[in-house]
Amino acid sequence: MTEATPFEPFQKIARLNREVTITEKIDGTNGLIEIGEDGSFRVGSRSRWITPEDDNYGFAKWALTHRDELMALGSGRHFGEWWGQGIQRNYSQTRKRFSLFNTSIWTAARPECCDVVPVLYEGLWTPGCVPTAVKQLRETGSIAAPGFMKAEGIIIWHSAARSYFKVTLEKDEKPKGSTE
Repeated sequence: MTEATPFEPFQKIARLNREVTITEKIDGTNGLIEIGEDGSFRVGSRSRWITPEDDNYGFAKWALTHRDELMALGSGRHFGEWWGQGIQRNYSQTRKRFSLFNTSIWTAARPECCDVVPVLYEGLWTPGCVPTAVKQLRETGSIAAPGFMKAEGIIIWHSAARSYFKVTLEKDEKPKGSTE
């Protein structure tokens, strides 16, 4: 060891038995609306800034068309899923939709042009909460698009870990010993 090596403490470990929010994972493309304190407005995908000339399935064009309404989101970075007609699974939609991810903020009080990803479970993590949410989607199909039976999966937000996890219905196998 050299003197120049900085000390790195071991990370804090989050308690598993804390609040989780499980939402439907919608198969579309990530969208970002960024509103600055100064009223600036930018549109992004998961990995880059986009414009109507360099777009992502028409999201930038849609966002600029709805700019005045989207400004009601307030300053910050607002992530969601851009999905529906012509994107990934399509979900038998006749239009494209934008569903916000942050379910603790966006409920009924949101711009009319936006949806919110459906919440399947909210509460303390338990060993059965994930299999129950997966089973619900397998049996009833998409909550975001009722009648569409090929839901993609779930997203788990673990509040103590401040981290997301995903389970997809087609690619993730049942855990060994699962009774599902």
